[in-house]
Amino acid sequence: MALRIYGNRPLKTLPGKDTRPTSARVREAIFNIWQGTIEGCRWLDLCAGTGSMGAEALCRRAKSVIAIEQSSRACAIIQQNWQQVAKDEQEWKVLRGDVVQWLPKLAGQQFDRIYFDPPYASQVYQPVLEAIASYQLLDADGEIAVEHSPQNHTPPVIPGLEICRQKIYGNTALTFYRTTET
Repeated sequence: MALRIYGNRPLKTLPGKDTRPTSARVREAIFNIWQGTIEGCRWLDLCAGTGSMGAEALCRRAKSVIAIEQSSRACAIIQQNWQQVAKDEQEWKVLRGDVVQWLPKLAGQQFDRIYFDPPYASQVYQPVLEAIASYQLLDADGEIAVEHSPQNHTPPVIPGLEICRQKIYGNTALTFYRTTET
């Protein structure tokens, strides 16, 4: 599959259907919604797949980008893709393993933008969002975008997080969370 991001830059992808790259339409929508907030931000890409969202954030001058991805093959692709697009002053890291197990290890860090795109049928939505809230990984002014199927999916209610908007793009739904104001 040919995948291109901001600036018409090509990215490598995994063959087959092991990953489901975020469609160009959804990527464009995310970066339009978050327009003006990416440059200088700290970005966390959960269940990163090919890393297209993190690559896009790097191209748009995010200060730092961290990916968490289970597949070692996908991690190798992310590394290659991000090496091509990152500038010397940008920090980036690819962490391989289970997203739920990695999140406690990020405690003490905060992110301005978090993109979470697990396999739609997975059971990780609730535990990941709970971990983000309990370890306070989201900056007070930050947002999380959760990609999911629009069918049969009720966004979880998470203490410490509130839904601030929802969008549907064909077979993809996005639910946005922010920290609850105290």
